[in-house]
Amino acid sequence: MKRILLIGFILLNCFSIDVVAQSAEKLYQEGKQLYDAKNYEAAFPKLKAAAEKGHKKAQYRLGRCYDKGNGTTEDDKQAVVWYTKAAEQGYAKAQYELGKCYKNGEGVEKDRKKAVQLFTKAAQQENADAELALGKAYLKGKGIEADKAKAKRFLSRAVTNPKGGKEILEELRKEAAEGDEDAKAILALIGKK
Repeated sequence: MKRILLIGFILLNCFSIDVVAQSAEKLYQEGKQLYDAKNYEAAFPKLKAAAEKGHKKAQYRLGRCYDKGNGTTEDDKQAVVWYTKAAEQGYAKAQYELGKCYKNGEGVEKDRKKAVQLFTKAAQQENADAELALGKAYLKGKGIEADKAKAKRFLSRAVTNPKGGKEILEELRKEAAEGDEDAKAILALIGKK
């Protein structure tokens, strides 16, 4: 009898975990669809519910909502809270955004070393924006010792990254054409003038 009760308890727990995970995923997908359609007011409660259930992508998007004031009041500290939750689950986009918060001192005390650590984690997952940020950090020696070879490696990876590299290169070229000296230096370093 004890064995039957134990098996029943285990099956019930497995079913409960599965239902929670499914509902978090469903909420996230509904919220994401609304977010992508720029219907932030409708997206926010769905993303928040999924985020509170531990869904890392929902936590990241909820952070974006707070960061940009999409569907809610802009709140840098809340953005950091939600980016942190997703970043701790290894989500590269959240690691990058949280790194930016530390780099710029938005919602947290400015800490360039912490920013570089987060950019590194995201770059290890081939996040193009993080590769760019890490390359810039190495180039200027901000939060890490300057290293031109590492800067070149990460900057080159950023502009050739299949997920966003083309856009990064276009933006750098646009900034260089507008007279941005940093963009000109980056393009010269990676041979993409």
